[in-house]
Amino acid sequence: MNLHPAHPRPKTESGSELLDFDQLSWPFSSACKPRHAFRIGIEAERFGVYSRTLQPLQYDGQDGILGLFHELVSRYGWLAKSESPGGPVVSLKRNGAAITLEPAGQFEFSGSPWHDLHALENERQTYNTELQSISDPMGITWLASGFHPLARHDQLPWVPKLRYGIMRVYLASQGGDALEMMRRTATVQANFDFSSIEDGLRKLRVSLRLSPIVSAMFANGPFVEGRRYGGKSRRIQAWLQVDPARQGLLPQMWNPSATLDDYIQWALDAPMFLFLRQGKAIENTGQTFRSFLIDGFQGYRPTLEDWTAHLNTLFPEVRLKQTIEVRGADSVPNRYTPALPALWTGILYDDKALDAAERLTETWTYPSMVTLRQSLGNEGLNAMFHGKTVATWAQRVLSIAKEGLGRRNQRDSAGQAEDIYLKDLEILLEKGRCPADEVLDALEQEPSAQNIVLATTA
Repeated sequence: MNLHPAHPRPKTESGSELLDFDQLSWPFSSACKPRHAFRIGIEAERFGVYSRTLQPLQYDGQDGILGLFHELVSRYGWLAKSESPGGPVVSLKRNGAAITLEPAGQFEFSGSPWHDLHALENERQTYNTELQSISDPMGITWLASGFHPLARHDQLPWVPKLRYGIMRVYLASQGGDALEMMRRTATVQANFDFSSIEDGLRKLRVSLRLSPIVSAMFANGPFVEGRRYGGKSRRIQAWLQVDPARQGLLPQMWNPSATLDDYIQWALDAPMFLFLRQGKAIENTGQTFRSFLIDGFQGYRPTLEDWTAHLNTLFPEVRLKQTIEVRGADSVPNRYTPALPALWTGILYDDKALDAAERLTETWTYPSMVTLRQSLGNEGLNAMFHGKTVATWAQRVLSIAKEGLGRRNQRDSAGQAEDIYLKDLEILLEKGRCPADEVLDALEQEPSAQNIVLATTA
């Protein structure tokens, strides 16, 4: 495939090269790295509430997100970013890290890429300390839950990002829980590198098979608007009712013979939201990227930047872009948060562990995992799969990851290996329990909003 043509390609009015079919693999092939350059990334989301009223944190005002941003910039050297010159501030950046906002103001910390989990966790804890030092005097509490335990939709703000206004209309027409997903869910995710396209596809395939098991391990969304909803993770349930063209477990990628072209073809047929020209959003909701590539839209032609942006609007449980992004876990308390990148690091960055995970899952079929996924929101680790509880499978997955981390032998200044970040989760799993079980056990049948906050505080 010719990724570097001899002749310059036509350009848009802003100077971006126009895209053609030959370039579609570029975001993936250009991301391949030698093993020594592999890094680990984390994305951790939280809900903010006002400590006195327990109302959701708002975007505007000195006591809202903008006020928090101002303090983070002035006190800790973060840089404010907007989508266009003079536009509203929607993110902060510092070195390789970022703080971004989900549609209803969920705070997302995206860490720098790190060689080992110790450095990753040190940076995350520094961020937590900075945020807490500002939040406490402002009367803001942070909740770790996969689904907002208290807020109604009418209480939540809309963050003024260009794509959110378009997504809220389009996605709501494609699935009954789209707005729940956008506004009332929070996750912890991790990102990993690959050495070749083949390595990336293998990691994608194994991660897709394991993802429902990992979702159950981190299930942590048992409350909706201050009441028990009856299950373990309302977030897991919400994702089942979101645009099927852009989410799920990617059946075409389960076959070991699946190629990068299979992933590209799926992405080409997914509907778009918008593309940007000179800082302005051009809405083309519903048009597939394939149609945009062939036919254009109102005189506009796609660029490589459009393709890369489109790949970021696809939400499978495991996403392939310039990294492997594992996306299936609920937001969990601080003591469990580093377990998510630790679990996947042990599996994806150790050859023997990846082999073991592949053997463990080789008989797991796509239809059986879809069926399992439909029961996880309610049953969590108690769900049955292949004659065993998911908790039993989860313990085997964690054991594989722990052994992989041991072989990596990355130690901190105190001599501790990376498997220390699995310890709290391991203790929980030994009891067949997930974070939601801890929250539910700590509260009475009809808890007060204040007690829910105490139980879910990050």
